[in-house]
Amino acid sequence: MPAAPAHQAPQAMKKEAPWSPRARLRGWWHARLPLTDTWHLTQRNVYILPTRAGWMLAATLLVLLIAAINYQLNLGYLLTFLLAGCAAAGMVVGHNTLRGLSLHLQPPQPLFAGGLAVLQIKLANARRAPRHAIGVALEGTDHWAWADVPGQGESTVQVSFKPPRRGLHRVPLLTAETRYPLGTFRVWTVWRPAAQALVYPAPEAPPQPLPPGEPRAGTGLAGGARASGEFDGVRGYQRGDPMKLIVWKKFAKSGELVARDTVHMQRQELWLDFARAGQVDTETRLSRLAAWVLAADAQGLDYGLRLPGVEIAPGGGAAHRMRCLEALALA
Repeated sequence: MPAAPAHQAPQAMKKEAPWSPRARLRGWWHARLPLTDTWHLTQRNVYILPTRAGWMLAATLLVLLIAAINYQLNLGYLLTFLLAGCAAAGMVVGHNTLRGLSLHLQPPQPLFAGGLAVLQIKLANARRAPRHAIGVALEGTDHWAWADVPGQGESTVQVSFKPPRRGLHRVPLLTAETRYPLGTFRVWTVWRPAAQALVYPAPEAPPQPLPPGEPRAGTGLAGGARASGEFDGVRGYQRGDPMKLIVWKKFAKSGELVARDTVHMQRQELWLDFARAGQVDTETRLSRLAAWVLAADAQGLDYGLRLPGVEIAPGGGAAHRMRCLEALALA
């Protein structure tokens, strides 16, 4: 499989008045497209029109034909129809380059607000002949990712877009095109993916210290938080501590050996509570909670999350971190 070209950040969408007839026609057409993450190209969804170079070639051929008729030039007729035949053959070859191709969108990975959502698109070619110079881009932008697809093989390209805010965002319309082999015809398709990108709140920077722990039911002991932001369930390493209690993530990050304090771990719980995230607006609270989730996970702590109408029991690990971040994104 050939290496895919590097993706680029998308250019701003082309502005168009929403009430213009062209915009309304485009919106009606796009709304009729099915939502799918696999797009098979057939003669029903592949379109072709001459490019500017194609129209110039047509005008040139018309002038040559008129001159050949006027002066009765046999060689003029030969040159005119030879060029016209080449253009017609190029139109067929260009259409066949896209027709029969399959496009598959890989599920987009979650990201934090302010980042680029990178889309991995696989181009699958079932026929034996290779397909050349196929570009993929967001509809309405001018940044293309180009690839050649080998016979009975696959190629992967990357395009990206920037979601405006946290939450769940549908992938924008995509377009694939080719002008192979002569550049006189543009062959393209428009694809409406069904996938959605999950955008987490951007973590607050710099992060606030973790909140104090809460006593477990029946203990009556209050936990605390260290000034450095470490929960009291973590203490300095002491000779003889079991290896399983060492927080290896923190050691890999800072080189400091710390261990979990089993006494505190038994008597207190770390809760990341929306109501206790400070007297700030909602988005700032969510950003602070996201930073706390990442900090608690980096220290190997068990933690729970409380949001309006949502409560996630204390836990740890990558799956728990993703569940908490997803709840913050959709809050």
